[in-house]
Amino acid sequence: MSYLVILFFVVLYLLATFFFHIPALVALVYGVLSLSCFVAYAIDKSAAKGGRWRTSERTLLLLGLLCGWPGAVLAQQWLRHKSSKRSFRIAFWITVALNIGAFVYFSMHYAAPDIGTEVAPIEL
Repeated sequence: MSYLVILFFVVLYLLATFFFHIPALVALVYGVLSLSCFVAYAIDKSAAKGGRWRTSERTLLLLGLLCGWPGAVLAQQWLRHKSSKRSFRIAFWITVALNIGAFVYFSMHYAAPDIGTEVAPIEL
């Protein structure tokens, strides 16, 4: 199911880009923060194995909320980290829903909509 949420978001992003002209910077932000979040999970997993200082769950959740959740989903699946603690998973999916909701809201209210605009006829 986790991969389906990423796929759903990619489709949602592409639709928003088509209809609302979302700037490419948004994709860059999601990409950079997803990579950062994945790295944070990997560092925390390594620290857990080595008995070292851990990254707080609050920090991991915040990174996910701030557009890094696709990287967190991949880290949870590939690294098997933070994938079994029920309370964390619930909080995590709430942050994912909040992020997607914010993405939809900002796409619809602050982007340049193409819906309902007239298209000039193509002349041959």
